[in-house]
Amino acid sequence: MQIVLIPGLMNDGWVWRDQVGPLSRVAPVRIARNDGCDSLAAMGARLLEGADDQLWLIGHSMGGRVALEAWAQAPGRIAGMALFSTGAHGPRESERPGRMRLVELAREQGLGAVAAEWLPPMLGKSGLADGALVHGITAMLKRATPDIFAAQQRALLGREDRLPLLATISCPTLVATGREDGWASTAQHAEIAEAIPGAELRVIEGAGHMMPVEAPEAVNMMLLDWLARHA
Repeated sequence: MQIVLIPGLMNDGWVWRDQVGPLSRVAPVRIARNDGCDSLAAMGARLLEGADDQLWLIGHSMGGRVALEAWAQAPGRIAGMALFSTGAHGPRESERPGRMRLVELAREQGLGAVAAEWLPPMLGKSGLADGALVHGITAMLKRATPDIFAAQQRALLGREDRLPLLATISCPTLVATGREDGWASTAQHAEIAEAIPGAELRVIEGAGHMMPVEAPEAVNMMLLDWLARHA
């Protein structure tokens, strides 16, 4: 058994810093690396490489989509999935201009400029008011490069519609979001949970899209409870 934490767009292991310790008392923990891939399928394939254990995948934002790609490629390897602040639908035409504009902003002004524009709708009210949290997330985003950002945006724009895949998921699945997520709504997560047989839906009050760092204690309690019941 191995737990794999999958970061989202421009994120790295920092976003999971509060989960690694508690989860490592349940099973070995690995943080997936998405850098260097320009498709979600490639990210999912990399995640599956080099591990023979049954995998418990915990994906945040884009990482939730990567978890779905791993299920599509090797369902027999996946023991359970937790999908946080994510989606399963294919790309919408309205997405491309906004995503590509941010890529150009990253190339012209750097990832700090992207972070300043990107963060407000990502955080709940208390998260936005937490200067240390905003600084930490901004520093994480700035550790990416414009090329990494562009590749991950291409991956998201080229993603498959995975809504039909949801009905095939037969492992224990947890679907969770923050009530104040301005990017991926509670209703969207309810639809995902309804489509996956036996899935559980949890909503964390007061948290936004960056739920693992906005509400770490609530996330840890939720994950430990879920793993205790299913792992």
